[in-house]
Amino acid sequence: MKIVITGAKGLVGGAIAQAAEAAGHAVTRLSRPDYHLGDRPDLRGHDALIHAAFSHVPGRYRGGEGDDPQGFLRDNLEGSVALFEAARESGVGQVLFLSSRAVHDGHPEGSPLPDDLPPAPVNLYGEVKARAEAALAAMATPAFRTASLRPTGVFAASEPQKWAGLIRDFLAGKRVPSRVATEVHAADLAQAALVALADPDFGGSYNVSDLVLDHYELLAGIAALTGTASRPPLRADPTTLRIPICARLRALGWEPQGLEHLHADLPKILAQSIASAPGPA
Repeated sequence: MKIVITGAKGLVGGAIAQAAEAAGHAVTRLSRPDYHLGDRPDLRGHDALIHAAFSHVPGRYRGGEGDDPQGFLRDNLEGSVALFEAARESGVGQVLFLSSRAVHDGHPEGSPLPDDLPPAPVNLYGEVKARAEAALAAMATPAFRTASLRPTGVFAASEPQKWAGLIRDFLAGKRVPSRVATEVHAADLAQAALVALADPDFGGSYNVSDLVLDHYELLAGIAALTGTASRPPLRADPTTLRIPICARLRALGWEPQGLEHLHADLPKILAQSIASAPGPA
């Protein structure tokens, strides 16, 4: 299969591109400076598009609009729709959109989140993702099949390291918050994208989630690696989490290995966190 992937220099897009190439697919990577959200590239000759590009304030998704909500909407909603239209006009047969579990933030705390649950966004990030999902689904035809992935928080040994500030504060003996969240490793998310593309019933939405990870567990691992005297925070209450149920992917044989990835990546995550510490003023 010949697959074009946007955002291929990012954490998620890069992981998907790497996994697709390892699986024997021919991959075209669309990233800046050659591609910008809003462009209408010629995608003729490609079998599938995976749209992972997203414009946001660095390090923030919820609240990623910063002080420019109109620009955020223009780039990520209008820009995505322009790309979907370009794919359809180019004869691409499948489009997979990287949405987000944030489309479900409005559902009650503690709710399970099945694959087919309608969106209930509460912030601009979730709204943009939900509206892009809907716009793509409305374009679907037998010759132009569409679907969305709804991943939860994504982690990996990558730069910038998402846990860098937390880990540095912990090692410095500062008070760190208790928190528990759902997470998926970037490599497992990449495999989920390929599994979805191969689904005979490709369409609708697929949840992508794996671990319920507490700061206690993460930082206990850091403490074991470093011998620090700092103690991890108390465990947080997991009963308020909205847990994505990944029934569609698991029925297709998707088996995430997040805990194994976390244990293998933790030394590099630690090194990245230390290396990214700001220098003296």
